[in-house]
Amino acid sequence: MARRVYIFDTTLRDGEQSPGVSLNVMEKLQIARQLARLGVDVIEAGFPITSPGDYEAVKTIAREVRGVTVAALARASFQDIDQAWEAVKEAEQPRIHTFIATSPIHMRHKLRMTEEQVLEAAVAAVKRARSYVSDVEFSAEDASRSELDFLCRVLEAAIAAGATVVNIPDTVGYATPEEFARFISEIRQRVRGIEKVVLSVHCHDDLGLAVANSLAAVMAGASQVEGAINGIGERAGNAALEEVVMALYTRRDQFGCETGIRTEEIYRTSRLVSTLTGMPVQPNKAVVGKNAFAHESGIHQDGVLKERTTYEIMNPQMVGISQSNLVLGKHSGRHAFRQRLQELGYELGEEELNKAFQQFKILADKKKEITDADLEAIVEEELRPVPVTYTLEYLHISTGTTIVPTATVGLKKGDELFEEAACGNGPVDAICRAVDKVTGIPCVLKSWGINAVTSGKDAIGEVTLKITENGGKTYLGRGISTDILEASAKAYVNAVNRLLWETGRLKE
Repeated sequence: MARRVYIFDTTLRDGEQSPGVSLNVMEKLQIARQLARLGVDVIEAGFPITSPGDYEAVKTIAREVRGVTVAALARASFQDIDQAWEAVKEAEQPRIHTFIATSPIHMRHKLRMTEEQVLEAAVAAVKRARSYVSDVEFSAEDASRSELDFLCRVLEAAIAAGATVVNIPDTVGYATPEEFARFISEIRQRVRGIEKVVLSVHCHDDLGLAVANSLAAVMAGASQVEGAINGIGERAGNAALEEVVMALYTRRDQFGCETGIRTEEIYRTSRLVSTLTGMPVQPNKAVVGKNAFAHESGIHQDGVLKERTTYEIMNPQMVGISQSNLVLGKHSGRHAFRQRLQELGYELGEEELNKAFQQFKILADKKKEITDADLEAIVEEELRPVPVTYTLEYLHISTGTTIVPTATVGLKKGDELFEEAACGNGPVDAICRAVDKVTGIPCVLKSWGINAVTSGKDAIGEVTLKITENGGKTYLGRGISTDILEASAKAYVNAVNRLLWETGRLKE
């Protein structure tokens, strides 16, 4: 039988540490539910001690998401561990994940602790966590730059204290695959009791080797891989879980391992994380990128048409990328719309379905052909968990090379319509200024980007932008339309709605 490798997802903890990413409680819950559908073994829901929002998100996920282990991160501190327990205690399968650095550079400059002090703190932390839960993970931060003798002492002590999982992080992405494999092998040989626990790895991508190092560790005997969807995370990110999973599956002849992942949910999970974090997936990204299964070369196209496996080592449908072209049209009814969404994996409530169907009908009047990508864009826009204060009622733009760009917007707040006009350096700037005049909130546009969801002249454009108020927190907005200026206006209004919600000003 194939050896089981457990998949530990840290999208909601380490992934959210990506610069510019800030997820609210409902967005984290939405991602957590999708991760459970994907079949990950562990969801690291957050770091409860860091903020009330993170605590509440972990607590909500622990209470609401079933069929998966929910972990909370804690430093080797009783206060951290107590808070982690309060956050995860309602989980069906709670885990406390505690850590302390073991490398000389971290102990000397960051912790300012001796080896013996670090050892004592690690043991005390594991015992404290074990007093609350039976599943305790211990991580030796910056393990790959630690002295092996001391690292083995710490791991052995953590296991004796009750750790059920020991994690070996390559915290700064310094290791190389062959070196990391030897490192894992040495740990397996030298640490007493290691065979009784799960040996985990957590690799960062600073040198572009996170996935390679993770796979090398599996070959060397690691039985849990930690990473994030789309490889997001601190600095250059984490190991991309979708790449690890598909490598283990595609080359199972080499690895002899299996996971519990439902691979057909991979693409949908990637899209959801990209949408809610505002971090686009690069087109040439392995497994989930737009070009991952595209063939430009005539030789390649000819080969694939004759036999797919000539140039494709994975079936795109296996990761959930639909091969359907024309899906629905303007004459399609609500029943057919619902059925196709169910085939794509979306289960919508009646209210959500009605809103999505209305948007589908509007789009169908503009586009002759509605593809699965169009439907996914519509549904994902409707499912964004941000209460609506303002909605875009209409937009008029006057722009050109010889006139000053001017925008007139009509925004609805409840049943009341507000109208304003403004000039700007360009049409998008004019739109933002007009919206600011309606809301009375002078926001600064920090970033703006557009992605074509589908191909052709009538393609849906997906605008993602970020705004700040008075140079403070960044708020993400997203909008879709066949008109990029309309998409920009929708995205800006969406970001303002998020700002109002997260700052508690919905009723103003």
